[in-house]
Amino acid sequence: MQQDGKLENRPPTVSASEWTAAWERMLVKEKTFTRARDALAAERRRMPWMLVDKDYRFDGPDGAMSLLDLFEGRRQLIVYRAFFEPGVFGWPDHGCRGCSFGADQVAHLAHLNARDTTLAYASRAPQADIARLKARMGWDMPWYTITDSFDADFGVDEWHGHNVFIREDGQIFRTYYINNRGDEAMGTTWSYLDITPLGRQESWEDSPEGYPQTPPYKWWNWHDNYEAEQAAPDPKWVEVSEAGEAAFRNEGQA
Repeated sequence: MQQDGKLENRPPTVSASEWTAAWERMLVKEKTFTRARDALAAERRRMPWMLVDKDYRFDGPDGAMSLLDLFEGRRQLIVYRAFFEPGVFGWPDHGCRGCSFGADQVAHLAHLNARDTTLAYASRAPQADIARLKARMGWDMPWYTITDSFDADFGVDEWHGHNVFIREDGQIFRTYYINNRGDEAMGTTWSYLDITPLGRQESWEDSPEGYPQTPPYKWWNWHDNYEAEQAAPDPKWVEVSEAGEAAFRNEGQA
């Protein structure tokens, strides 16, 4: 790979003031993009729900499980169909290179769980092979074995994708689906929450009336400290987060 050398047709070199002026012009477009992304997420939160009335079954580390079990008691569930099974390139030592690339990007799940949301991976490989792969690659997300038509019914039998579900009054509903190019950006806590019906659950969001929301920043925590502060956040962090909220409202920032 070339380390140095002159690029053809590269942008010009300018002064600090000229660079700042160019950045400020670009910032206008950046903010337009950010607002458009927020508006798209708001539309996702208003997508109709589809009742899931089939009893899908999975194998987990401790035996047979239902789709409801995959929620782990939380309100929302995101299921990524990863290709790791006989017939897939890399088997049995590795999963699909693209799916593995995505797995490497998954943020610490404590932050997602703090928003009442569970992420799960699902493949057709047996659990023993999944456990071996997770240990080899350093992954710790829940990962289940598909045993029926779940992948075909939700559009992920031939290609990767994320399906989003919510549970309400004992029923499960499908609320969103994203695949192909949309899958490339998945991995951060925010990218996951932005495809869920409840969103980031922060007070600035455009969500239907009555949806759960709290101020931004205040719920953020170290990934090993959420349980310790369930009752009340640390007062010092509340003070710091007030400054964060003020910066959040500053439209002059990217």
